[in-house]
Amino acid sequence: MNRKYRKTVIAGNWKMNMTASEIKPFIEQLKENMPKTRACDVVLCTPAVMIPAMIKAGKEVKVAAGGQDVSKYEKGAYTGEVSATQLADIGTKYCIVGHSERRQYHHEDDMLVNAKARALLEKGIAPIICVGESLEQREAGVTMEYVAYQVKAALNGIDATQLRRCIIAYEPIWAIGTGKTATAEQAQEVCEGIRAVIRKIYGARPARAVSILYGGSMNAKNAAELLAQPDIDGGLIGGASLKPVDFATIIAASNQ
Repeated sequence: MNRKYRKTVIAGNWKMNMTASEIKPFIEQLKENMPKTRACDVVLCTPAVMIPAMIKAGKEVKVAAGGQDVSKYEKGAYTGEVSATQLADIGTKYCIVGHSERRQYHHEDDMLVNAKARALLEKGIAPIICVGESLEQREAGVTMEYVAYQVKAALNGIDATQLRRCIIAYEPIWAIGTGKTATAEQAQEVCEGIRAVIRKIYGARPARAVSILYGGSMNAKNAAELLAQPDIDGGLIGGASLKPVDFATIIAASNQ
């Protein structure tokens, strides 16, 4: 982490877990275990129906509410979709786009991820843009080429001013929900490479201001080592964010 130039962000992704009624007890337990001081922004990304409850409960511990997906459309006949306007209207501050599960199960491509990120930016919501390679791509030695393409596509048409509100989350697909984790060195190598791609597009100053998170099974045991890397500015946390004690431990690890 390099707090001189950018903020640290610890973002939990609850995926399709928990209910609105479970949020308050979760936040109470999180508060009991939260470090007295913290050097990061904390976000919990929930299903859209739970965002208002998260906003209300999260005020006690300064936890921001985030969404997990958004439509590229502002409004219209798109049954089941949620727009950036609707997310902003209820107070959503962050939203994940391009998560590997959306790419895999809903066949979302890079151009759609870009459209969603731009829709969020237009409404003042910070997009957490996910990129990452499969095991096959890593074994073939094309990790950086593939991730670089994803980053370039996701940021297409986004200017330097808008870039300041963007967060990139590197999530190696082979390390999500598998219990496998990239080594700190592997994660740092790719995050450093992502920053180099951004630097080539926007220049050195904008690139060093972008927060890059690691999102491949970061947990209470490995968080400190991962967060010690110079280009890893936080984490996009899956399973561990459902456990208040573990999530608090990860938040505490960001104080180093």
